[in-house]
Amino acid sequence: MTRPPRTHAAGAPGACPAAPPAPLLGRARELAALAAAVEAARRGRGGALVVRGPAGIGKSALVARATGTSRVLSVTGTEFEAGLPFAALHQLCAPLLGHLPALPEPQADALRRAFGLAAAPAPSRPDLLIAAGVLTLLRTAGEHDPLVCVVDDAQWVDPASTAALAFAARRLGGCGVALLVALRDGGPDGEPEGGPDGAAPGTAAPGPAGTDPWRGLPQLRLGPLGDEEARALLTAQPHAPLDAHVRDRLVAEARGNPLALLELSRGVPALPALPADAPQPGHAPDLSTALRTRFLQRLAALPAPTRLLVLLAAAEPTGDPLLLWRAAGLVGLEPQAALAAEEAALLVVGTRVRFRHPLVRSAVYEDAPAAQRRAVHRALAAATDPAGDPDRRAWHLALAAGGPDEVVAAELQRCAGRARDRGGLAAAAAFLQRAAALTPDPSLRTDRLLAAAEATRTAGAAEAAVRLLDGTRGEVLTAHQAALAQVVRARTERDRDRGADAARALLQAGRALAGTDVAAAREVLFEAFAAFVFAGRFADPHLAQDLVASVELLPEPDRPDAGQLLFRGLLTQATRGRPAALPLVREAVAACLEPGTRLHGGQLWLACSSAQELWDERALRTIAERQLRLARRTGALADLPVTLSYRALEHVHAGRLDDADELVAESRRVAEELGVPPMLYMDVTVAAWRGDARRTAALVEEGGRTARRRQEGRLLSALEHARTVLLNGQGRHAEALTAGLRAAQLDEHSYRAWIWPDVVEAAVRSGRHELAAELAGRLAEGAAGAVAAGSPWAAGVVARTRALVSPGADAEQHHHEAIEHLQRSAAAPQLARTHLLLGEWLLEAGRRQEGRQRLRTALEQLSALGLEGFAARARRGLAALGDRPAHRADGSGAALSAAERRVAHLVAEGATSKEVAAQLQLSPRTVDAHLRGIFAKLGLTSRRQLREPQVRRRLGRVPGDREQPPGTSA
Repeated sequence: MTRPPRTHAAGAPGACPAAPPAPLLGRARELAALAAAVEAARRGRGGALVVRGPAGIGKSALVARATGTSRVLSVTGTEFEAGLPFAALHQLCAPLLGHLPALPEPQADALRRAFGLAAAPAPSRPDLLIAAGVLTLLRTAGEHDPLVCVVDDAQWVDPASTAALAFAARRLGGCGVALLVALRDGGPDGEPEGGPDGAAPGTAAPGPAGTDPWRGLPQLRLGPLGDEEARALLTAQPHAPLDAHVRDRLVAEARGNPLALLELSRGVPALPALPADAPQPGHAPDLSTALRTRFLQRLAALPAPTRLLVLLAAAEPTGDPLLLWRAAGLVGLEPQAALAAEEAALLVVGTRVRFRHPLVRSAVYEDAPAAQRRAVHRALAAATDPAGDPDRRAWHLALAAGGPDEVVAAELQRCAGRARDRGGLAAAAAFLQRAAALTPDPSLRTDRLLAAAEATRTAGAAEAAVRLLDGTRGEVLTAHQAALAQVVRARTERDRDRGADAARALLQAGRALAGTDVAAAREVLFEAFAAFVFAGRFADPHLAQDLVASVELLPEPDRPDAGQLLFRGLLTQATRGRPAALPLVREAVAACLEPGTRLHGGQLWLACSSAQELWDERALRTIAERQLRLARRTGALADLPVTLSYRALEHVHAGRLDDADELVAESRRVAEELGVPPMLYMDVTVAAWRGDARRTAALVEEGGRTARRRQEGRLLSALEHARTVLLNGQGRHAEALTAGLRAAQLDEHSYRAWIWPDVVEAAVRSGRHELAAELAGRLAEGAAGAVAAGSPWAAGVVARTRALVSPGADAEQHHHEAIEHLQRSAAAPQLARTHLLLGEWLLEAGRRQEGRQRLRTALEQLSALGLEGFAARARRGLAALGDRPAHRADGSGAALSAAERRVAHLVAEGATSKEVAAQLQLSPRTVDAHLRGIFAKLGLTSRRQLREPQVRRRLGRVPGDREQPPGTSA
């Protein structure tokens, strides 16, 4: 076979004729926005910009013009690679792999595994670790030489690459990297085209309905050209002068789309006159159809060998010319066949194979006969290295298959395993779905469909998972297969709605599975119990007994792990009460503290909740911290929202509200990226402890609607407790008592250590002394074991509640005992509140000077912790004594929330509200609201004042997550 023809740069001697580049008419504003993004990266203030618009509107040309002479890395998505995990990411990052040694080792290892550079399998869900690695890689590459990364046709980029790039895009502020994303959308003319027969891996398992991975980033939408710009573009093309009527017809039919103008104007002299009954511009066929027709007409005029080569290129998504020529040789094509396609401006074969427009690729492929498509895929499979690229080779074999083929199906199943190891769950689902379609044996086909459904569900596509399950309904299922289908349906219901019905569905699924897989059945029954606890007051009261009966039918494991011990203890607590369960729960929590223990899902948060109910600060901190670190290290993204929430809870307990705020914000971002409901528990808790009445009220309203719709009683209890904290701080104790009692009485599974002390305080301050004494007694009884075990937190809170319900000297003694115990605990907010209560008691006892000193101590501690609601209560007490302590404005910037300080620091650096919004994933309106709060708290009147040195010193440090960042060593 002869060597491929040498290609030339446009305009070089010997270059093949090509359409001249179209002038960018009417795009001055858009070009300026893109140029500003590139210039910001040059100045070390990088970020991302998403360019949207319909096919042919000029996105690629505009981005190319804006990048100019910058250092550019680019990747173009294709529908055929839309499911091969990390394919686009590898293409974009390949030139940067020399920087891998500079990355934290876990991140570098994750990228090596994702890109097939290491033999070891990746963790089961490495998404976050890989995303963090991509971010670090880009930041490292842009440190000394600014970098522009271009992602073109992003609608076709595989989901794994999209998730990692979108993650990085939101965090590129303050570095020398600009990420420009060109994305096709825009209604009927701009929707991404459906894939051809044999859609790419991953298209069967899209992300959750309605989610957009690029949402929240700065957007630049390209609209149609105006009529004047369209006429100017036509005039600039090298063709015979146009008759005014013909020109106006072209402008009307193209509707401002530059590519349509250029294509419709080709061969204008041969255009027939516009018939009287022709469609008017407003009713013209959609542009995608018109452009496809033009491309296919041009293709039809080419020789048969050229048409076959173009089809071969359309079916080969990598753009690798060597692979194309190898496959071409297998079907008897010579390199000269490419010349006619290049002359027709359909295709260019250079260092990469590029189509004039993605519509050319899809039009060519879809128009080809099925037998011819199978033939080119067979050739591409034969030309693909089975060792270097086994997944793509298997996919070509699958598309070449004319019917069932177990050999290919088995290879696709192996591909699914590799994709799952790399974190490409959507790709794994698509491989399994294709494998099932090619499987001749009905029972094995059902096995693969069920595996595809579970992988699809885990990837976040609940509706697609249900459709796959529906495909098994006509089959004769074994008992095991029927049980697995029931499990997937129950988990899907739980994922979509963490409500009461999910618990019963999971219980029934676990029972069904018990006869064929005991270990899996026990895991599903634990999930049912977790759903039962989530349902709280809405749960079926008989479900706990049903769970116990189901578990008792299972053989006991020889060596129960921490999760199984926890399940046993919590079931005992739900059915026989806390005293009977206490030894079992304590044993389970101790097992959770053993090195190497790994918890997931419901096990994790139930372990943290159990440590909290045992008043065990060390266990709560250790489990939450360790599991968060493990989730980050392994990339267990599905577990991350709950691990972040419980680590935030421990921060609230210790009074580190800024750190809690950071984790709450991260939890919201991860939930949004996963397409699952946000965990509002800690969000509203932090707001309430801060005394932020407006935000607490908004979150209570939002969460209440959500909880009632989903019948998630546990969330209602969290919301009611948050209101109790807020109202106690405001001195509205009767309202606090109503909210707190509702939470304490209706949630028997958790929050006891947190809710009951607040309820006792509210009852005493509301004059309900008998109720307060009863609750204080029950609290002391429940915490007796923890006090005996030496928990200073439990001992301190119990002593404080006794002080509230005790008379005279006993009250004072218990207050001092509480302070002594709490000083040895991590519970700084409880200590500060105890000083407040003692100060108020001293004032009521007429000991004004002692009360003044105690209130000042309380105010100092509460203000330092950011507990503004309770600090205001201390100020009111001091004001009654004639003191007028200033509002927190101590020059440190401590009065600002974490979010306000982040906004303030960015604005002080010169960022606009829009730039701040993009970097922090807020709306510009929210940024402006934060600025108003900043100005009020710091006594400022303009943005310019934030840049003054004395003001910047008052801002303090930029709040940040004190946890180890993703990928750092444990």
